[in-house]
Order: sequence, then structure tokens, then C-alpha cells
Amino acid sequence: MYYVIYNLILVLVSPIIVGLLLTKKRSQRGLWSRLGLIPVELRNLRKPVIWIHAVSLGEVATIVPLLHVMKERYPQWPLVVSTVTETGREVVVKRLEGVAVHCYAPVDFWWAVDRYVRTLQPRLFILVESEFWPNLLKCLHRHQVPICLVNGRISSRSFGRYCWVKGMMKQVLNCLDLALMQSAHDAKRIGELGAIPDTVHITGNMKFDQDLAESNSNHDHASLRTTLTLDSAERLIVAGSTHAEEEECLLEAYREVSNRHPQVVLLMAPRHIERASRLEQVIRHYGFTCVRRSRSSQDSGDQARNHGPRVILLDTRGELPFVYRAGFLTFVGGTLVPVGGHNLLEPSQWGRPVIFGPYVDHCLDIASLLLEAGGGIQIQNQDDLASEMTRLLTHPSEAEDMGRRGFEVVQTHRGVMTRNLQWIDRLLENENSASLSLPVPGSSSVKSQEILR
Repeated sequence: MYYVIYNLILVLVSPIIVGLLLTKKRSQRGLWSRLGLIPVELRNLRKPVIWIHAVSLGEVATIVPLLHVMKERYPQWPLVVSTVTETGREVVVKRLEGVAVHCYAPVDFWWAVDRYVRTLQPRLFILVESEFWPNLLKCLHRHQVPICLVNGRISSRSFGRYCWVKGMMKQVLNCLDLALMQSAHDAKRIGELGAIPDTVHITGNMKFDQDLAESNSNHDHASLRTTLTLDSAERLIVAGSTHAEEEECLLEAYREVSNRHPQVVLLMAPRHIERASRLEQVIRHYGFTCVRRSRSSQDSGDQARNHGPRVILLDTRGELPFVYRAGFLTFVGGTLVPVGGHNLLEPSQWGRPVIFGPYVDHCLDIASLLLEAGGGIQIQNQDDLASEMTRLLTHPSEAEDMGRRGFEVVQTHRGVMTRNLQWIDRLLENENSASLSLPVPGSSSVKSQEILR
């Protein structure tokens, strides 16, 4: 009954869904394939495949190391990564070239997902983090395709919404053969929503296993500073994955900081780079020179003459994780506004101190670990932001110590990918075997009473 109601609603609102996809420029590419018109390159792939669904940039970046290992471990099965966004596609193309083939994920219309499943004939379906599409998962389950959730998480906001349709969610989650969760509270939530207890295991957050140093050795510290036209005396504050509402707070804080520390430069990387032109106007409104990264080569002469307070606008894709390396201190966006926070570990991997706001629901465990270890600072508002930035710039040894502590947090919690691979191995070898309930070293098996505690 739940699926009948769900599909009836989908049919009724389908003109609105298609209309919205057509009006959003970033959603237009791949639209026809998302509606079930399978691209030739997918039809021509050797079958069966391992299909991995990762919604956007963050999810794809998280699984890059995993897919490199899977390519070597399972060469007989082509890897296909589906995304919803264009930024996700670009990460697949740039960082998984020769490893995986990209496709856009089908909209959850039953006819579209059925055509994809029949065409790809997946040997295994891997779902990254929290994209539970009812028709897709039911179709895969009906075709007896093993389904594995990796790096699973259920945010507070999502949990509240799912509770409104708990009966439906139970049926959807019962399609999962494995749910490998980031933390105990994620495991508890998915259990409360109806996941089969023996399928739920806590393996940790795969973001700890991202190795940016190995993935692009060309972004060394000196090269980055040259590229960003920083002189030897200047210190860089990197504000990454920012949203509109918090960017003005950052600029106000930077104005205050630069009055006391004129050798400080701010770099801003908006979460959605299509907003770059609008952000440039805002930066200039605040009276700062704006240097756009995409124009660095043609404007190098003008940039070389820039000294003192200014804002570098990172309007290119894929560079932010490496640019954090050039920062003296960093701020991660989506945390001063109720978004839930973005990747706090990218600055910490380079040993850079990280500042973030109160909204960290999407990365709560990582935020707690950094705060407990002294590797990060949580602020509440613009005044706190300016105050903490000024303090760390005034006492650089504190900033360095904080960065070192954050780096130690990352190193201590590595190994998640290995634990996930152990479970994936078992699922591929024994997809219908009861041995899946046996514990894997280093992971936690969660029984029903533990989930509901």
C-alpha cells in the first residue's frame, strides 16, 4: 500500500519534478538519462557491474579511496558511479578516471529505475550515506541484487522526517543487506526506523581515510602560495564551502581581523560556484579587492601588485581540499547557518586548525572528536569568529598546536575503508549467507536491543 501511494504521488507531481529539473541549469545535463533514456556507453559496458550511488561532491570524494581498491580487487566487474549533481560528476571524471564510469542517477520513477537495473545488471549496489529512494531499492531487491549502505548516517533533520513515514521506511530499509554506519547514534536511528538488526554494523566514517596528499602531489604548500599570489609575510584564512547567509558574517569578521593583522588574506570558496559572480559583488561592496582564482593566469600582473587585505574567490571546482593546505587557519561553512556542516576533516588532514559554527548535525561525531582533542574551535556567531581568528593570529603557536591535534584525530581513526571492504567481500561471496551476521574485526555488530537502547 505504501508503494502504491508513493507512486501515485510521484505520477501526480511528475510534471512539477521535470519542470524543476529543466529550470535549474545545474540539473539540465543528463536529464533525459535520468528519466530512463540509457546512454550508449552504459548499454555497451561489460555486465554485470558494481553500481555505486553517491549523490554529490562530498559523497563521491569520500569513496574515492574505496573505489581505487575495489578496481584492483574486483577487476571482473566494471564500476559505475551515479550522481545527482554536476559537481559529483566532475569528481568522478577527475579523480576516478580509468577506475569508474559515471552516469546520472535515475529519478525515482518506477519505469526509469527498472530500465537502469535491467540494463546495468548490477552484481552489487552500494549506497553512500543516506539516499533512500524507495522504487530504486525495491527494484534492486526484486532482482535479487545485494544492497550495501556504506558510510551510513541519519541526520536529526532526516530522522524527524522519516519518522513521519515510518511504515514506508521500514519496508525500504528491509531491502538493505548491509547497513555500515558511521556511528552508534546513526546505527540507533536506522534501527528505530526499521532496519533489520543483523544487517546493521558500526564501521566508522570513511572521511578519515581520504588521503589528499597521495591523490594530488602537485598541490604542495609552496606551489599553492605561488598560485594564490601570496607573499612570504602573508597569512591565509581559508573559508571553505560557504553559504550566502554566512559569507557576510565572514566578511564582517575579516574586516575586524584585518584592522589588527593587515598581512592576513581571506580566501572564500562558495559551496555552489555558480554564485561566484554574486559573491564577488558582495566582496566589493565590503570594500575589499576581489581576486578570482579562475582568472589568476590572465590577471597575474594585477594580482602581483595586490598587497594588504583582499579576498581571493575560489571559483574553480575540485581545488578546495588541497587549498586548505595553504591556510594558516580555516573555517568550514554550512555551520553558521542551519545547513548541518560540511567536511571538517579536510583542513585537519593538513594539520590546519579548523573553526566551525553551531550547526554541525551532518558531522556531529567529527566535530565532537575535534573539540575533545583540541583540534577545532566551535563558535556561535560573527563576534566569536572575529575574536577566535584574531586570537590564533596573535598566538600562532596555539594555531599550530591545534592543527597538530586535529591531524592526530585523523590518523587515529583511519582504517574504516578496510572494515567496509571486509563486509563487501563477504556480501559478494555469500550474499544469501547467514555468515553476514558474524563480526568483522574492528567493527561493531548492533543487535536490536542495542539499537533501541
